[in-house]
Amino acid sequence: MSEYKAIGTPTPVLDGRDKITGQVQYATDIKIPGMLHGRLVTSPHAHATITSINAAAALALPGVVRVLTAADLPDIPPKSRNKLFLARGRVIFAGQPVALVLAETAAAAQDGAEQVWVEYEPQPAVITIAEALAPGAPLVWPGGKPGASGEAGAHGADVGDDDEEGEDRVSGPNIANGFVMKRGDIAAGFAEADVIVERTFTTSMVHQSYLEPMTHVAVPDAYGEGITIYASTQAPFYAREQVADVLGVPETAVRIIPTLPGGAFGGKFFLYESFVALAARAVGRPVSLSLTRSEEMLATNPAPAAEMHVKLGAKRDGTFVALQGDIKVDTGCFPSYHGVAGWLLGSYYQTPNLESRYTEVFTHKVSPAAYRAPGAPQATFALESVVDEMAQQLGIGPVELRLKNASKPGDPLADGKLWPVMGMTEVLQAAQSHPLYQHRAEAQAKGRGVGVAIGGWPGGTEPTSAQAQLHRDGTLHVHIGSVDLTGTPAGFTLIAAETFGVSPDKVRIVYGDTSNMPYAGATGGSKITYMVGPSIIKACEDARQQVLAIAAEEMEADPADMEIVDGRVQVKGVPDKALGLGELAKKTMDFGAKYAPVVGNGRHANTEGAPGFCAQIAEVEVDRETGEVTVHRLVAIQDVGQVINPLTLEGQMQGGVMQGLGWALYEGMAFDEYGTPLTGSWVDYTVPHFTHAVPDFEMVFVEVPAPHGPFGAKGAGEPPIIATAAAVANAIAAATDGRVTQLPMTAPRVLAALMG
Repeated sequence: MSEYKAIGTPTPVLDGRDKITGQVQYATDIKIPGMLHGRLVTSPHAHATITSINAAAALALPGVVRVLTAADLPDIPPKSRNKLFLARGRVIFAGQPVALVLAETAAAAQDGAEQVWVEYEPQPAVITIAEALAPGAPLVWPGGKPGASGEAGAHGADVGDDDEEGEDRVSGPNIANGFVMKRGDIAAGFAEADVIVERTFTTSMVHQSYLEPMTHVAVPDAYGEGITIYASTQAPFYAREQVADVLGVPETAVRIIPTLPGGAFGGKFFLYESFVALAARAVGRPVSLSLTRSEEMLATNPAPAAEMHVKLGAKRDGTFVALQGDIKVDTGCFPSYHGVAGWLLGSYYQTPNLESRYTEVFTHKVSPAAYRAPGAPQATFALESVVDEMAQQLGIGPVELRLKNASKPGDPLADGKLWPVMGMTEVLQAAQSHPLYQHRAEAQAKGRGVGVAIGGWPGGTEPTSAQAQLHRDGTLHVHIGSVDLTGTPAGFTLIAAETFGVSPDKVRIVYGDTSNMPYAGATGGSKITYMVGPSIIKACEDARQQVLAIAAEEMEADPADMEIVDGRVQVKGVPDKALGLGELAKKTMDFGAKYAPVVGNGRHANTEGAPGFCAQIAEVEVDRETGEVTVHRLVAIQDVGQVINPLTLEGQMQGGVMQGLGWALYEGMAFDEYGTPLTGSWVDYTVPHFTHAVPDFEMVFVEVPAPHGPFGAKGAGEPPIIATAAAVANAIAAATDGRVTQLPMTAPRVLAALMG
């Protein structure tokens, strides 16, 4: 029996009914009197000089009010994509905004955009990593590369610092960032190895494919310097900081009102907020910019393509003695923050000799950003494929080989730091005992293959705060500053109820905007439950102590002898001597009240992440004539620290695995030799749909409590996507003896692997 009353209770997402009945207000539903609608004019070229922009025909159309170009906006040296507002003199990726048409209606804005004539002089472009690194290649930034955006930490992906132990920097033409993490003697390690496996892998650029396109509405103050922005964003406080910096105003002059995102997955951290604010400032009217699906595919924040070379050496008994990895990420036209790929590659397993190299390479393509565990699916696909092949060559079970070499708490990471508490061993043990793994030979006898892979995420941290208020009706309202992406209010309700001592139906989770809600960091990096949860606990405990003190004074008892039971405060063991919470709250709010209102405050900061690990087992069947892959069964095992709300955890795991299947089998943005995108819509870009769902999908929760997590819980959003592609690839290899090294593993690629 559980030690908790509320924690672990299956609780549906609180706004589910509103969503399915269309009652939720999204950013596209925002209508402000006098609002202008924006439409982008984008470049068809990957690299070109802009020789002229003629907007006369557009401005002659009814309803078109203004056409903005770079000349109308401040010339701010861009440190990241979110400050590259409109192309100034040249374009550096196909899809880059060149002008913004503002009109009274969305239709007029679209008509106007089609009548803006831009003349270009195409320039040589580098489209692939190999082209960018070739001697004498055109430079994406001939005047010097821009700085990093500083967003890595918000995703829990901040690795590769200059002062890391055993780390060297990587630099050169068209190189944005890079590092090498080393320990031991890599050459001596491979000389000692009895078996060496070495392969090269590639992955494609993948878009988050959220349902709701990016939308922002900026409303300038009629008087003064202030501005209000309605934004489909994961990071309202970060957006406020960035907009204030661009406008040159205090942060308190900027109000970000986050609307419920219709999907995000890391892609709606921050991009067009400052741009829309500048546009509204330029015309002195509210401006709405809602991207089309094509603009989403061309000019937002996809996950990067990568090339990875992995070499692994082991002794006959399975002991890893050397691991070498070289990861090159296509970072497009700006630096990104996927260095966690190189860090994870050298941290999953223990080996005395390590060299993990990570390089971000500039190309003339859209720059990537976060997509659910940025960098981890790519590195894991490569490493786990090689580990699986090593197990096959050694004749050791794939889980057994991983268990033999798995990192444990206190073991060194690739950067020389130490693993905190984490559950890699525990999820592998759960996989080892699972019937699908135990009976994998039976699946192979039926012509199917069973593959295993692990995946891990370091877990992000960011300061948070919360406030708990007791109301006259006896409900506890908990105010927080994070954004709801994954149904977290349901879990927060359980945390608050457990702490304060009431049933979950007496708790309300309240969101606001940057002008009135407690501070919290960005929603992402598997850190919201982990970091906001403790603030909620502290706020509710503070409120609880206030309630007990008031009740004790009213009943002439000691606060230590008081308890909250079923919405009433009573002397322990004496239910007849009780005071209802609503009645108590009135005593703090009535005219001439003796007591101050019950308002509990909580704040939390912690620099140690809570790594989350998963193990996945996939059973697949491969059509040897066509190369078509069918995933019949998938088991997702994940260390969640402590189950707070099993329903939202299941939703996270189901969604993450489905996205992982997209990476594995279907999704990939394509470009021609000139850098022109070939996958500009969902007609060309394949996203998995319900017919691709795994018919037999099982989830297993493992609980290795996080020391600093609420009731031991840790974030769960990132891990589910990480291991899926590797597990499917290993299952394909088990079924066919063919090793597919490119994502997505389309039928032609699988067929090519079968043919050797």
